[in-house]
Amino acid sequence: MCGMPSAESTQASVHEREPVRPTKEDEVAAAGSELIGGPLGRRALLGSSWWTPVRVIALVAIGMFALGLVQKAPCYNGAWFFGASSQYTHACYSDIPHLYQGRGFADGLVPYFDRLPGDMQYLEYPVLTGVFMEVASWLTPGSGTIQDQEQWYWMVNAGMLMVCAAVIVVCVTRTHARRPWDGLLVALAPAAALTATINWDLLAVALTAAAMLMWSRGRSLAFGVLLGLATAAKLYPFLLLGPLMVLCWRAGRWREFGTALGGAIVAWVVVNGPVMLFAFEGWSKFYTFSQERGVDFGSFWLIMAQNSDDPLSTDTVNTLATLLMLVCCAAVAALALIAPRRPRFAQLAFLIVAAFILTNKVYSPQYVLWLVPLAALARPKWRDFLIWQACEVAYFLGIWLYLAYTTSGEAHKGLPTDGYHWAIGLHLLGTLYLCVMVVRDIFMPDRDPVRRSGDDDPSGGVLDGAEDVFVLGPAARPRRQVADARCDGPPVEWGKPGPTGGSL
Repeated sequence: MCGMPSAESTQASVHEREPVRPTKEDEVAAAGSELIGGPLGRRALLGSSWWTPVRVIALVAIGMFALGLVQKAPCYNGAWFFGASSQYTHACYSDIPHLYQGRGFADGLVPYFDRLPGDMQYLEYPVLTGVFMEVASWLTPGSGTIQDQEQWYWMVNAGMLMVCAAVIVVCVTRTHARRPWDGLLVALAPAAALTATINWDLLAVALTAAAMLMWSRGRSLAFGVLLGLATAAKLYPFLLLGPLMVLCWRAGRWREFGTALGGAIVAWVVVNGPVMLFAFEGWSKFYTFSQERGVDFGSFWLIMAQNSDDPLSTDTVNTLATLLMLVCCAAVAALALIAPRRPRFAQLAFLIVAAFILTNKVYSPQYVLWLVPLAALARPKWRDFLIWQACEVAYFLGIWLYLAYTTSGEAHKGLPTDGYHWAIGLHLLGTLYLCVMVVRDIFMPDRDPVRRSGDDDPSGGVLDGAEDVFVLGPAARPRRQVADARCDGPPVEWGKPGPTGGSL
């Protein structure tokens, strides 16, 4: 364990230690810093000017977001409107301009209340995302051609989503107070820049990042409210309540969890309740569409279906995917209770969302945004983060080239089915690789970059430095000390159950 301090000792001394410099402990970060003059010196005055880490990282994130907008320029200037496959060959597709007219915003229809013409009778997005889309339509000039309006609609949404991107990096930077520069992982993530304006996922990601920040500050009610709002914008954030419940169980923090859960439920009901009462059919479209949707892009289910003469039915896939997800939830819960030291909240949050992505029947390229801030908090190691991002960029290119192939007729310009399957495989392997690294950190806390620097669980709020009251397996045994002959530091203590500790 190399002298890593115990959980109880870290919280009291966290404010006595200087901020962690990634260039000092991460070889990839140190090498990358040479582009801007090399690592910061020990006497660098980080907080003595306007250029604080939070501001620097926020500006970097806005710059990367702007580069993502530039990458969409070929589509903005015509590919969204002319030619079936050019938006795919340029890898600049976005749902936003297409849905301006396709979901009735151009005609002033009210989401969920007004029936849409065509096959999609109502807007198939959660309520808070629908509100976001509607507000953007109010800010879109109604004059000019439909192409002019769609271009404006995309630009208005891009401006609102840029605010969300800035919120995300600020929240991640402030969640781990001693590790502000880990926020650069989010700001510089190439897959995030490429996918930021494909859809409206950044809204839910921003609310989730803000919720994580509130929990790290011990504000359980604010965490619950923000997480409830995030779930009203996208379904995945509610998954974070599962790992949090198990961690609070292990630490005996039921009151804080109950406050968070209550806040989440109330916030979700406040947003969804009025639409449920007065436009239930429109409100339920998101849930029925998700249930009825067949196997789609990006999932291992698609590889199975496209290589089978008798593919599984949608109902069967729904059942199997749900069972797989439940198995993953049980595994994450067991990991939380048997680990030698209580896992960090960010680690389990990443694992549970990654499990949902890996087992789901569809993986749209923008779903990578769900994981980027969680990955930066769970495993702030540049090498592993960049390996994963490289896999996601490969998948981003692969899906558009595959769609170019399928929409280019006899020309077959792009990536054939077998090639697309390899792209899916890269995405799956990259995500699994990062999951394996996080699980290894949980079982071997001395490998965890956050705990190696002397912290316990800086994103854990009331869990940070708390004693265990219920653990299972080897962690439930009487406290012990582990010394490593290769280390000069003091022995490390772990697994400190309270008087009600359980055993298996």
